[in-house]
Amino acid sequence: MIEEYLICCYDCVLCSEGEISNTSDAENCQKCFYTEWPNETRDKCVPKVVDFLSYETDVVAYVFLFFSVLSSIVIVLIIGIFIFFRNTPVVRANNRNLSFIILISLKLSLLCIVLFIGKPMDITCMLRHISFGIFFTVVLSSVLAKTIMVCIAFKATTPGSSWRKWIGVKLPNSLVVILSSVQVLNGVLWLTFSPPFQEMDLDTYPGKIILQCNEGSKLAFYLMLGYMGFLAAVSLILAFMVRTLPDIYNEAKYITFSMLVFCSVWICAIPAYLSSKGKSTVSVEVFAILASGDGIVLCMFLPKLWNILTKPELETRPSLQK
Repeated sequence: MIEEYLICCYDCVLCSEGEISNTSDAENCQKCFYTEWPNETRDKCVPKVVDFLSYETDVVAYVFLFFSVLSSIVIVLIIGIFIFFRNTPVVRANNRNLSFIILISLKLSLLCIVLFIGKPMDITCMLRHISFGIFFTVVLSSVLAKTIMVCIAFKATTPGSSWRKWIGVKLPNSLVVILSSVQVLNGVLWLTFSPPFQEMDLDTYPGKIILQCNEGSKLAFYLMLGYMGFLAAVSLILAFMVRTLPDIYNEAKYITFSMLVFCSVWICAIPAYLSSKGKSTVSVEVFAILASGDGIVLCMFLPKLWNILTKPELETRPSLQK
């Protein structure tokens, strides 16, 4: 009531947040529908802004796509060079088949980034984490198999060593299948009992609807990340132990650096992932996938590629004995 005036006279005040009044002298405000928000004068409900990582509104989406495609092209070129020099000692050292599996799986995991960009839907929500987790697990399982074979190879150099029976392609191939099947099983159970789905966050930012993917089962999501971290940590420890063994074809030091990069990226990314919301969460996850995948390519394969292209003396059989 206005002081010093008649008791019939009142000031009009704006409705509270989320409410409108389009009638003169109304005593009560009307609440907008949950997908709508008041305009500036709070006399009309307008649709809320729908927010997600989109090509239409976010330049960073094109940046992620560019680096994803660029990384995939680089990986294809490396595969082509490795195929051309497939019979040289540099490529054959420490199981060339595992190298091809790692490169192909890395390419597929980096291309999974396209599932993270654009409007989230139930199908993309289910595919993005499951596919990324499985492809990266194949990469890490192959890296671990490589590392184990490096350890066995040097133990088998002792005359009469019982480790010689483990030399060959059967053991590493079996390790990749067994270790990867654990993540596949986790993915199947995840999709069966509590799959990821599209979710609308109406509360974080007033006037916005954040479209995002709910992981469904938090346990399955963190099991996926934890298992990948376990494989990377074991590879890092084993590779670090044998990194100084004398052999020009010893990949252990390259594996050590690549796993160090992988672990560092995800250790930094997980807290940022947990503390962010909406498309910032997606950006953190996409950056971590790109950084860790490219880190493996740079640290593990580019040195070998450099040796192939610039040191032809390493491609001859006598060099293997140096």
